Amino acid sequence: MKYKVIDVAGDVGIRAEGASLEECFINSAFGLYSLITDLAQIEPAEEIEIIINEDNLENMLVSFLNELIFQFDTYGFLGKAISIEIKDNYLTARIKGEKFNPEKHERKLLVKAATYHNLVLKQEDSFWIAEIIFDI
Repeated sequence: MKYKVIDVAGDVGIRAEGASLEECFINSAFGLYSLITDLAQIEPAEEIEIIINEDNLENMLVSFLNELIFQFDTYGFLGKAISIEIKDNYLTARIKGEKFNPEKHERKLLVKAATYHNLVLKQEDSFWIAEIIFDI
């Protein structure tokens, strides 16, 4: 399992896993995008870069996901292929995707923000696990 949707009263969440911290962040992003549209319909037509500077990993995860929401709300950008490097307090992500097209992409939920409510980011055995609740 890379990610799964968690049903939360009034909101929605995801649980993502990864063999590395970076993979967990990537799967969290795909979980977010799956709430917005069908991932299979997204093409890697253009690339954006996102740089996040935060003092801890929980803040970094929430800021990263909120930046993805901002990119979608402002530019209609949806990601298909994601690479991430986390070093010191910085996350650098390269995301290939395309702009939302209502004739091509099914619109699912209107995701407003990633929240800190019941946020989980932990390493368990050899896996990283994240649980994030989104305002919808």
